[in-house]
Amino acid sequence: MSAHDLDLAYLRERPDNLERLLEHQRIRETPLPGGDTCQAQRLTLDDGTDLFTKTLAGAPAGLFEAEAAGLRWLAEAGTVGLPEVIAVSPSRLVLTWVEPGPATAAAMTRLGRGLAGLHASGAPAFGAPWAGYIGALPLDNAPAGSWAAFYAERRVLPFLRLAVDLGCIDPPDVRSVEDVLDRIEDLAGPPEQPARLHGDLWRGNVLCGRDGQAYLVDPAAHGGHRESDLAMLALFGVAHLDALLAAYEEVAPLAPGWRDRVALHQLHPLLVHAASFGGGFGARAGVVARRCG
Repeated sequence: MSAHDLDLAYLRERPDNLERLLEHQRIRETPLPGGDTCQAQRLTLDDGTDLFTKTLAGAPAGLFEAEAAGLRWLAEAGTVGLPEVIAVSPSRLVLTWVEPGPATAAAMTRLGRGLAGLHASGAPAFGAPWAGYIGALPLDNAPAGSWAAFYAERRVLPFLRLAVDLGCIDPPDVRSVEDVLDRIEDLAGPPEQPARLHGDLWRGNVLCGRDGQAYLVDPAAHGGHRESDLAMLALFGVAHLDALLAAYEEVAPLAPGWRDRVALHQLHPLLVHAASFGGGFGARAGVVARRCG
């Protein structure tokens, strides 16, 4: 294989050759900063094409395969920007490169419309046919008969138990979360069909590109409640959220009382953070639980 043969088309056709090419230093590797779980690098091919890759030594079985499956499933809707999956293995994921750009109101307005379309494209059930992860923590994606049951049993309760086991949440806050779970059918709002969710949509997983488009990365994709994605964007703050929400509602108005349910949808990510990072996230989950209805 001559040097000029090593381009993106070659890797698309022969992704299994990637590790050998890296081992023989046929691809330039540049370490990237950040990343709470994985090591990230930029790969540069002979033709100048840049790719993004992340690796994790001793990765849990199916971690990168689940992310790749989620990205491909979200891409089927054709409504939001997503990097293309070039290669995936038990220890590595390779995606097309997104050249960073400013987070503009126009990009976030476009993302709001795209999210509305993504959610409306639907899912077969509340859950997903693959085992899920959020960060390196496993997610139970087994389908449930209702969103309330799915959210309580597959999202909130497992991470509440984990936070308790790790000593990351105090008993009064545990009781507040349990009280919400006892009332979740009443708190869930009007019934909705399963939406096609990103599932881990905090600001760090929204990349604005130099091309003026916002791209979504690192999904924990599954069929869920559309308000969950929007509540997570609000939880940790994202640029031009008001513009995004206004554009979303132009396309797909939210059910009455949705603002009152934001706290409910934020319990899961807060408990994930409590289990992952400790700190004040357990206490914050208790505060949010006490705001739920």
